[in-house]
Amino acid sequence: MSAIAGIYQMDREHVLLDDCQALMRALHRYPCDSVQDWYAGQVFLGCHAQWITPESINEQLPCYHSELQLAITADAILDNRQELFERLQIEPARRLKMPDSELILLAYHRWGFETPKFLVGDYALVIWDERNKMMFGARDLLGNRSLYYNLHEGRFAFSTVISPLLHLPGIKKQLNEAWMAEFLAIPIMLDAVEIHGTSYRGIYQLPPAHRFTVSDGKLSVSRYEVLTAPSEQLRLRSNGEYVEAFREVFQTAVNSRLRTFRQVGAALSGGLDSGSVVSFAANALKKEGKILHTFSYVPVSGFTDWTPWDRVADERPYIQATVEHVGNIQDNYLDLPDKNPVSEINDWLELLEMPYKFFENSYWIRGINEKARQSGIGVLLSGAWGNTTISWGSAWDYYAILLRKLRFVQFYRELKLFSRNMGIGRSRLLPVIGKCAFPFLDRAASPQYPEIPLMIHPEYAQRTKIFEKLRDYDIGLYPSGADVLEARINEFGNLAHSNMQGISGTKLSLRYGQWDRDPTCDPRVVRFCLSLPIEQYVQNGMDRALIRRSTESYLPDKVRLNQRIRGVQGVDWVYRLIPVWRTIADELRQLCRDPVALERLNVDQVKQSLAKFGDAPKPEHAIDPEARFLMRTLIAYRFLKQFA
Repeated sequence: MSAIAGIYQMDREHVLLDDCQALMRALHRYPCDSVQDWYAGQVFLGCHAQWITPESINEQLPCYHSELQLAITADAILDNRQELFERLQIEPARRLKMPDSELILLAYHRWGFETPKFLVGDYALVIWDERNKMMFGARDLLGNRSLYYNLHEGRFAFSTVISPLLHLPGIKKQLNEAWMAEFLAIPIMLDAVEIHGTSYRGIYQLPPAHRFTVSDGKLSVSRYEVLTAPSEQLRLRSNGEYVEAFREVFQTAVNSRLRTFRQVGAALSGGLDSGSVVSFAANALKKEGKILHTFSYVPVSGFTDWTPWDRVADERPYIQATVEHVGNIQDNYLDLPDKNPVSEINDWLELLEMPYKFFENSYWIRGINEKARQSGIGVLLSGAWGNTTISWGSAWDYYAILLRKLRFVQFYRELKLFSRNMGIGRSRLLPVIGKCAFPFLDRAASPQYPEIPLMIHPEYAQRTKIFEKLRDYDIGLYPSGADVLEARINEFGNLAHSNMQGISGTKLSLRYGQWDRDPTCDPRVVRFCLSLPIEQYVQNGMDRALIRRSTESYLPDKVRLNQRIRGVQGVDWVYRLIPVWRTIADELRQLCRDPVALERLNVDQVKQSLAKFGDAPKPEHAIDPEARFLMRTLIAYRFLKQFA
């Protein structure tokens, strides 16, 4: 794992040494095991390395291969090493200690521009092709590692993070107004739909599943692959065969993410996704003589759970059931009494180099990473993509499909079983499913306008024409006509979502020295899950049926078969803020007077929402749209003040 940087000076014979030093100095804020660079005339490559895999210890990176006349710097962990060894016919004696960067270089020598299509893993890589006088770079399919660049007067510069680029001559720290308008106008968790731009003018990012070349003074960026459903569905003879096939591909994905000479950790909730990752990982680690460390967020002491009957704020009973059933786990429970969403804002803004919207989870995400670092974790597993891959399968959506296709016999059978499993009468279920199946028949239905008030000032929105731009995107502003199957596939085609997750994952890993690895978004797992018939995901009155069947004996039935109770993380965020609410309110009132905010933020709504909560909000206001609006606006305001 590395923070990489480099320069290709196209208009001079030599890259300027001061520029190279400026790039590398800006990376010093991150912990590292080694700092190396490579310099050859017009090209400079640098690496600020953190050793995670056994092969990365004392790795020469950047690396120059004199015979191939290729140089590489990379932030990469490959998950299909054995496949690549076989394809490239690498002698067995060389395989054990070969670092991933050298393997990538050999792959590029064989496949050139097509190389990313053969790599499975998390990576951002840059290669200098000396023979062709060309720089080549790529980012993995789901963008799990970030890569930024700038092109200025004949100088192409790149970096894992933004800040080094801002230290180069000719680059000013200026707000990208178009990007900021997107951030403020989008009501859902997504930060922006623009996958090439960033929050800084003149700084761009290479999107997930994209590659670039710089040659003859020209930059070319293109998409190399689309992760989508196969043309034909996988048809097996029985449920048992589907389960066996899933276990095989998922175990492979998990095992390939355990490759570290340090300890392995995992974020664990009381649900199916993280529980499945943990169960497959703990069993594999036991064979290696290693234990799995799990880290779980729990509400702060004194918090009273106000959530409805089908939700639970404290997931400890389900987490502990998983830990006891799986075994080989050292569990940790973090209530983080000194943290709250506001105490974390400045650190997150510095870390991400952009504003963010996930404030409800911000304090416990950082808390888990801090604890993991103290425990010597090299790889921190998660199941963030699980809802779209391994545990996909909404019963409501499936039953709506059955109803639309007039498959009444199967619909009646499924509904009867689902009613029994959920403890809800069929008479209550039918109207809801009917609206899902035939929304156009519900005359009382209204357009799906955003739940959270918009942060953007109306005049700023008009000036930037942001709503005209966003009309073509499914971001909660306008009704969507996509069905559930199409929407799922679009989740992988829409790179804005994966880009957002990759940025936060990369920068957290650099700060805390551990790599966030998610087997639920392994391309092999994604393709397998997209190939299955929908009936594998909902059957016998059971939603998320594939993962529930596949984890029999892996997870306790209390977790595996739980269809009635869902955990909700971070709902104590308002409770944590009540003691400091007066300070927060004062800052929001200051916002309403600040020219920086008056130009871009919806200050009238800020005043209205502040008045609504009076002296302080109540804990149950954690799900109030206006409370969430105030927090997101405060974060945006602090970011904007950096440009005042």
